[in-house]
Amino acid sequence: MNIFHQFQRTIINNYLFGSIIAVFGVGSVFIFQTLSLKESEFFAMGSIIFLSILTMFGFEFLVYQRHIRPIKLVYQKQGGTIELNLLLTAYQQAERFPLLTVKRIMLPHFLGLALPSTLLTVLFIHTDSLSLPYSYILYAWCGAFLVAILHALIEFFLTFKACHRLQEDLIRKTVETYGMDPANQSTIFISLKRKILAASLFLALFPILLFSLASQIRLSIEDSTLLVDYWKWAGTLIFIITLLAFYGAVLIFKSIEEPVKELVSHFKKVEGGHVATVTNTYTDEFSHLFSGFNHMVDAINLRDRKNQQLLDQFFAVVAGTLDARDPYTAGHSKRVADYSILIAKQCKWPVKDIDLLNKSALLHDIGKIGIRDDVLLKEGKLTDEEFDQIKRHPVIGEEIVKGVQLTEELLPILPGIKHHHERMDGLGYPDRLKGMEIPLFGRLIAVADAFDAMTSDRPYRKGMPFEKAFSILEEGRGSQWDEQFVDAFLKGMTAESDSIKHTYS
Repeated sequence: MNIFHQFQRTIINNYLFGSIIAVFGVGSVFIFQTLSLKESEFFAMGSIIFLSILTMFGFEFLVYQRHIRPIKLVYQKQGGTIELNLLLTAYQQAERFPLLTVKRIMLPHFLGLALPSTLLTVLFIHTDSLSLPYSYILYAWCGAFLVAILHALIEFFLTFKACHRLQEDLIRKTVETYGMDPANQSTIFISLKRKILAASLFLALFPILLFSLASQIRLSIEDSTLLVDYWKWAGTLIFIITLLAFYGAVLIFKSIEEPVKELVSHFKKVEGGHVATVTNTYTDEFSHLFSGFNHMVDAINLRDRKNQQLLDQFFAVVAGTLDARDPYTAGHSKRVADYSILIAKQCKWPVKDIDLLNKSALLHDIGKIGIRDDVLLKEGKLTDEEFDQIKRHPVIGEEIVKGVQLTEELLPILPGIKHHHERMDGLGYPDRLKGMEIPLFGRLIAVADAFDAMTSDRPYRKGMPFEKAFSILEEGRGSQWDEQFVDAFLKGMTAESDSIKHTYS
């Protein structure tokens, strides 16, 4: 069942529920419990009610079909793109639907019931089928009007709730097709203050007015002056009226509680790191609150994007500055980061993990800042003491980056900086970790770092061809480097090479 059919079913169920309460509940009690009818008059009164209800349903059905048509056109359209104007009209109609429901209750519903009832009652009184004063018709109009207002109030809040999901779906359709949110063009505003004030005032006065009206009729009947009968009748009527007033108050409370709960849940999601806008389908003051929430979320996302760009630029600048210290290794950090990303993509890593890996690879050699130039830039063979100094750069790098006081989200970059020179056989440095003891980022960056080191020119040697470096990686898989990452790197490099050949062939 699609959303439109669910919406229609909910609207019809709400209407039937409200009508049964209003017409058969309050109306029947008001008529049959208040009036003192003879046995022969029950048939006449029943006929009046039955024929009036048929007329009421007929008129109201015709009006409902006209009200639902703009929305129905959207959901009846099979295939193809739905016109923007049709979507906007349907959304605006969905926004207006609670107000249209009130109009249906107060016009075709109320008048469709009251006018035929009046004509038939006059006819039956005139033909002596009913022995009632004509003044009772005025009382009946007053009672029917009060019941109709209560019915309209209940229907308004129930329909308001039912429309939210339909509006969300229409917004989704419009945004997906045209990139436009129809809620931003809304011209309907129903003040929450006025809704609550009017509803509260009516619910406070409704029991008093209806009971007073019924009492006026009851006390005008001579046979009903017995005190016991009167209070039995009064107790029943008061109970039903109070129950209805309480139900109306619950609906008012729910209309405030639900959007507040929704906002609270969205704020909790933001607090938990899930920063996303929400669909705003409200037409009262809550519309401003939800719009404000969305503006806040947009501002947070914009700030995060700018911070991310600044952070990425910072990492790139630091890596570039480090590489500039040695002209023979210029671009090394950037290339190692690119190779690392290539491996991670081959392994189907999530985007978030690839981003952290990129940062770790860019800073993997930052510890070389703490190595003396005469050692770091030495062109000849290093002594054991000098090599021991070089082997300190992963630990120095970790300490430097730790000193920045990284956020919790960035802490995973540290193991890649410290452990990119560990070996699978445990002969690496600084901690001589073995196999899976080596952190994931360390094992991956080790492959990328080794390949770039082998293929880059040095003052004392020229970089080896890619094919030779590939074969060395193959030989060292499992002993020096992680087999999975060597295989992923070779596969990725082969795929890139084939793509370049295909482009220029």
